[in-house]
Amino acid sequence: MKLKIIAYGDPLLRRISDDIEPGYPGLDELIQNMFESMKVSNGVGLAAPQVGLSINLFVIDSTEVKNIQNGMHKAFINPEILEYSGKRYSYEEGCLSIPNIHEDVIREEKIRIWYQDEDFNEFEEEYDGVNARIIQHEYDHLLGKLFIDKISPLKKKLLKRKLNDIINGTVEVDYPMRFYTKSKVRV
Repeated sequence: MKLKIIAYGDPLLRRISDDIEPGYPGLDELIQNMFESMKVSNGVGLAAPQVGLSINLFVIDSTEVKNIQNGMHKAFINPEILEYSGKRYSYEEGCLSIPNIHEDVIREEKIRIWYQDEDFNEFEEEYDGVNARIIQHEYDHLLGKLFIDKISPLKKKLLKRKLNDIINGTVEVDYPMRFYTKSKVRV
């Protein structure tokens, strides 16, 4: 089932997410639906807050990303980035919750992360390059942070009209999206 992506402006995207315990109801189906929704939306990562759930879960599928040798298709539950390392570099990012906006973001080249898989097995792994960047982007969602928080105030000011279009629900997208207003949620 395709899940609706939560649009920029919804306060849910600014909440810090909670850990998931084994036995979380419908977890396997949720993960499958997140992968499907991400693929339909042409994304490479999707965090649970982006589909309306304040839980520590994100999925990544970088298997079809150009210029990446070790693409992955993986769910990360209750992740914690333990270490950032390597040089900091700029790379263009976008976000399904902030459609039609792409900006250069500076992030670390490498990370070391602890996480659990769908069966709650524990892993500690290192990633670099594009995979590390995607993980950092999705991990930020679990902390209530968005990629636009990492751009200069001037660039953010220049994007104000586009961001307001998203908040007002007047942006065109080709995937299911849920827009927020203070009086109601627009579908």
